[in-house]
Amino acid sequence: MLLLDRWAWVLERRLPRAVGSIATSIVLLSSLAYGVVKGEHLPSIAAYLKDGRDWIANTAGLRIVSIALTGNARVSREEILATAGVTGTTSLVFLDVDGVRKRLKSNPWIADVTVLKLYPGELQIHIKERAAFALWQKDGAVSVIADDGTVLEPYVAPGLIRLPLVVGAGAQLRAKELLALLDRHPSTRNRIRASVLVSERRWNLRLRNGIEVRLPEAGVAAALETLDALDHNKNLITRDIVLIDLRLPNRVTVRLSDAAAQARNDALKEQPKKKAGNA
Repeated sequence: MLLLDRWAWVLERRLPRAVGSIATSIVLLSSLAYGVVKGEHLPSIAAYLKDGRDWIANTAGLRIVSIALTGNARVSREEILATAGVTGTTSLVFLDVDGVRKRLKSNPWIADVTVLKLYPGELQIHIKERAAFALWQKDGAVSVIADDGTVLEPYVAPGLIRLPLVVGAGAQLRAKELLALLDRHPSTRNRIRASVLVSERRWNLRLRNGIEVRLPEAGVAAALETLDALDHNKNLITRDIVLIDLRLPNRVTVRLSDAAAQARNDALKEQPKKKAGNA
């Protein structure tokens, strides 16, 4: 007991009197910080501090007086400002330009954006939007995609229903290349109902009249030239067939429809009878 009293006397003589107050303050601040984190109050406190900061800047004459927004067609002004986090109380001086650009580019319709602060009170936002390029079907769901494969909308608005349709996993990434080749053959492209990517390797074309055209994995341009020539010279695409196979170079395989195949078989059976009758 005497030893403990002696140590207490030594500590009291050697430690400054402010140490106790400092230690108490540290404990209180630590408890307060723990309560804020544990209670998930950090976002509320950050928002409160941001509002206070913006109020001071706005009072000093650095508020956003005008917003010049250009380049947007699909994305509304209200949606852009909401995504950017720009409100009536946002101050120009504390607006994080990089943060605004990052938030706006999270919208799939927006390919790029330029944000400029012109003091004392003008904010300029220029939007570069992606264009709707094609429809992509995967697992029964149809989406609108841009030419780089970005999914713009997970549904199809009535005004976009006539876009070309590509089907299958990975088709959204290869659609631009295929459609560029088909643009060289407008008569063929206008007949296509859907372009189906098979095993992410090659394309099958489903025509509006029900014919399937199987394209090779390599040499698609040459195969389309052959298809165009056959249609131009022999009206092949309009005949009673169900399949045109162009996968082998220098060879075209055609499969007749059931009705056409039966008619052909009947015609072949009739030939020997006619020859016998003539004899």
